[in-house]
Amino acid sequence: MHVDLARELKAHLSARLAEAGPVSASALAGWARPALGLAPIGPGRAHLAIRVTAKDDADLLLNGLDDAVLEEVDVRVIGAVRALSSPTPGELQRRTRPLHPGLSVAHSTVSAGTLGGFVRVDGRLGLLSNNHVLAATDSAAVGDAVLQPGPADGGRDADRVATLAAFVRFREDGRANLVDAAVAALDPEVPVEPGRLPGGPLEGEVPAMDDVDPDEQVEKVGRTTAHTIGRITAVEVDGVSVQYDRGVHVFDDQVEIEGLSGSFSDGGDSGSVIWRSSDRAPLGLLFAGSETGGRNGGGVTFANPLSTVLELLELQWVAS
Repeated sequence: MHVDLARELKAHLSARLAEAGPVSASALAGWARPALGLAPIGPGRAHLAIRVTAKDDADLLLNGLDDAVLEEVDVRVIGAVRALSSPTPGELQRRTRPLHPGLSVAHSTVSAGTLGGFVRVDGRLGLLSNNHVLAATDSAAVGDAVLQPGPADGGRDADRVATLAAFVRFREDGRANLVDAAVAALDPEVPVEPGRLPGGPLEGEVPAMDDVDPDEQVEKVGRTTAHTIGRITAVEVDGVSVQYDRGVHVFDDQVEIEGLSGSFSDGGDSGSVIWRSSDRAPLGLLFAGSETGGRNGGGVTFANPLSTVLELLELQWVAS
């Protein structure tokens, strides 16, 4: 169907979900709200993307829809979606100076995530990652130490490289989150190489998501799986329920990505910046994923639009 009609169907089914009542951590024990987005099928055309923890979770949405509409939906079972912060061995877990994107980094009370990239925060150079990596899922305070490598990779007080400068808090009012993001101001003496990525610096402008075509080939470098290549499989995905250590948080307007061969990401890759292969424009901040589902069974990855992250935290991207 035309992409505008797909958006209308998404809005209609989102309203049906809202009428079913709010999703809470306790509710998720028996039923997880499906995530809804757009799956491209051609220029200006899309199916409605429905992502569910289990097949039965889609029944509330699909019940009563006629066959013509059912032909325009793309239902995939992706299993539970979790914040990607579990430690595993990898080359990027070592203590490394100068700092560069893809390295292990974390708050002193967190295991390990990924240094996504570098930004300007209040005129200072800062490093960008997730709230759950740098701010311990809202448990940290501005000024807390950020370590490289993260504690799970041997990071200790002597490995401090930055202090937490700002983070977007998770919503507690029942409304959906837009980002899982935080920034830390680098200590003055810490050397950095912002452009040290596979293929060179990310010189492209950060695009608005309206300028990102679904089915784009994308890449990332992360602490656990290093350099991987994938493809955007859905955009504007609402209702992504993510299990964190301290409960479930729901996200709207997210980007879904699948690996071209195997998984695009794994635990510990949270905080990676995702870029478009065609022009090396940075476009997403990786924050969560599933272990199952997707075309090749390697799970799916979810990312915040980087333009939204920079806007909410009032940051400027630093390419090199």
